[in-house]
Amino acid sequence: MKHLRGKTVFVTGASSGFGKAIAEAFAKNGANLIIAARRLDRLKILSAELRKKFKIEVLILALDVRKKTEIFKAVKNLSAKWQNIDILVNNAGLSRGLDPLHEGSIKDWEEMLDTNVKGLLYVTRAVLPGMVKRNSGHIINIGSIAGHEVYPKGNVYCASKHAVDAITKGIRLDVVNTDIRVTTIDPGLAETEFSIVRFRGNVNKAKSVYNGIEALKAEDIADAVIYAASRPLNFVVAEMILLPNKQASAGVVHRN
Repeated sequence: MKHLRGKTVFVTGASSGFGKAIAEAFAKNGANLIIAARRLDRLKILSAELRKKFKIEVLILALDVRKKTEIFKAVKNLSAKWQNIDILVNNAGLSRGLDPLHEGSIKDWEEMLDTNVKGLLYVTRAVLPGMVKRNSGHIINIGSIAGHEVYPKGNVYCASKHAVDAITKGIRLDVVNTDIRVTTIDPGLAETEFSIVRFRGNVNKAKSVYNGIEALKAEDIADAVIYAASRPLNFVVAEMILLPNKQASAGVVHRN
């Protein structure tokens, strides 16, 4: 889309799942990319593929969004060529475990809150001042249906995604006097590495989450992101909830 050609887009968690699909979708539309994740090997492969296929420019950042010093240093040290970030996609996030609160792992809680909430805040705090200074930009946060509803044993993960929803709304209020747009894309059941991460590599348990339903794909979420990012300046997609057919809410799913 012509609105996106030549834009600079920063995508966190770009090594797999939603982030990888989002990066590919922006590349297809002619945007130049800053792709960040912990797994440098995957970023290198993705970068090479996107450069070759779409003839765009790609900058790799090996970053853990939980490490605020890393984040602020990386953004501060961007060359002049990359400093003017047009679109930030806060995608990095994860879930760990599925337990009642009284049996939950505090280590899991900290990892989710540090990544899903504090990580998003760190990256946004590092990037948003430049957008405010230029009076231009778009923040797109990848939330979840879990940011709107709480499901059994989802306690802390749902809390983290409710926080993403609140932060998104807060940013929108704070920049209402600017030309910066703020969006949240909130998927329901979508089959990526999400459940494999949640269940720490238990593939069979992860697959059971999607039994009997045609879940969304990463590309579906990427399509929604591109739609939001490519609207005219006066058109803000504030919030988009994406559900597969046969899912009515976070906890109501019809399985064949």
